[in-house]
Formats: sequence, structure tokens, C-alpha cells
Amino acid sequence: MRKKNNLCVQDGRYEMNKLNVVSYGGGVNSTAMLIEAVSRGIQIDLILFADTGGEKPHTYYYIKLFSKWLVKNKMPEIITITKGGIQETLEENCLRCNMLPSLAYGFKSCSHKYKIQPQNKYCNNWLPAKELWKEGGKVTKFIGYDADEHHRAKIPEDKKYVYKYPLVEWDIGRDDCVQIIKDAGLPPCGKSACFFCPASRESEVRQLKEIYPELAERAIAMERNANLKTIKGLGRRYSWEDLLSQEEMFDIGNSPEIACGCYDG
Repeated sequence: MRKKNNLCVQDGRYEMNKLNVVSYGGGVNSTAMLIEAVSRGIQIDLILFADTGGEKPHTYYYIKLFSKWLVKNKMPEIITITKGGIQETLEENCLRCNMLPSLAYGFKSCSHKYKIQPQNKYCNNWLPAKELWKEGGKVTKFIGYDADEHHRAKIPEDKKYVYKYPLVEWDIGRDDCVQIIKDAGLPPCGKSACFFCPASRESEVRQLKEIYPELAERAIAMERNANLKTIKGLGRRYSWEDLLSQEEMFDIGNSPEIACGCYDG
């Protein structure tokens, strides 16, 4: 057994658990976390990316690129999963129900339904996990919160999982994550989030229109389609349509900043 940065490792695995699973968010944090796992000799058994169907094109591109890098470095490929396999995307669900993502109303059920639940369902049917649980063990799940957001690393374990926040334990912050990706010879990865995420900053909404105008139009179409009574739009106190119709220097009034609840930024 050897000890690396206060983490006890035996044969490439955490000593008290036999299976290590990564919730890959497709952004800077979880990418750096996996690169560090490679460099520290930590064995990863399963890497899952839960796709809401609303990620930006650069995220889908990066997942394919990084998955090839991982396989080249003797890691598992990234497995992309969706809610219910072939059921409607989060965008389609919002349009059908004449609503916006739950975060716009102050709730976080969208991340739970489209991120957490699909990953849990996959693991529930994954034979190695089923066997470990049958033996009374727990699966270790790695989550990519960095040291700058250590306050989000709250849950230690539940009946099936031990939750680990390696970047927090390794004292690796956001800037460190960016450098780790660069040092690995990989291109920078953009922020991973739904193109219609209510947690988007005003600058990010404007950037969406500039880089992906068709996605900005789809987000506005979602707003127009929603039956809104308590909020004005995806910005909660304002609509994205109003924001994007104004000059950039016009301050439309920020809504309170909220985290979307997804695993990676």
C-alpha cells in the first residue's frame, strides 16, 4: 500500500472500496480530475457522462476527443447515457410541458432527473457494482468539485456509494485544473452546461448568441412557449429574449446567482 496526498491507495484502487466510478461533467474540473487520476496511478473502473440533450457542440466534441485520450492512457472510455435511454431530452420535455428548466423556478430537479438518476440507474444494472453491493461493499464515486468550491463537497456516503471529491482532497483549484489540462497536451475545454441553463450569466447568454445563434433562438423559443406566472424567463427576473434585444451596456438587472447542481462547470 502507498499513500499519495493523504489518499491511501492499494494496487491502484482506494483501499476500502473495490470499484471507482467517475461522474464526468464534460468540463474543466472533471477533465483535470481524470488526468490527475492517470498521473497518480488511480484505477478508474467506469466513467459516465449523463447527457441532457442540451449540451453545447464544443462539449460533445471534447467528450469524444478526451475519451480517446483516456483509452490511450489505459483508462475506460467515456460512456454517454441519457434519461430513459431514448426518452425525450430536457429541452423537449420543457417544450411539451410549456415550462422552463426547474432551476428557473428555484428548484434543481432537472439535474437530478437528467444527470444523477441516469447514472444511478446505469450503475444499478452494472454487474460489477451489483456484485460488490451483494458482498456488502460500496462503490466509490468521484465528483469533480475543485478546491475553490469545497463547500459543495457535502455528502460523504449513502447506502450504496462513498463520495470522493479528489480535487478538494488534493487542494487543486480551478486555475490548477486549467493548467493540468494544458500540461497534458490537451486543448482547453469550454464550460459544460445546457445551452438554456438558467444559471448562465448575462455575459454567457450574450456569448451563446454570438457563437451559437441557433441555440440562442431555441432558448428564446423555449421562453416564448412556457406558461410563465412567477418568473419572467430563463433569467428568472428577466427573459433572455429581452436581454439579447438590448445593447450590451444596458443593465437589465441580475438575478441572484445560483448553481445548477450539475457536477461540473
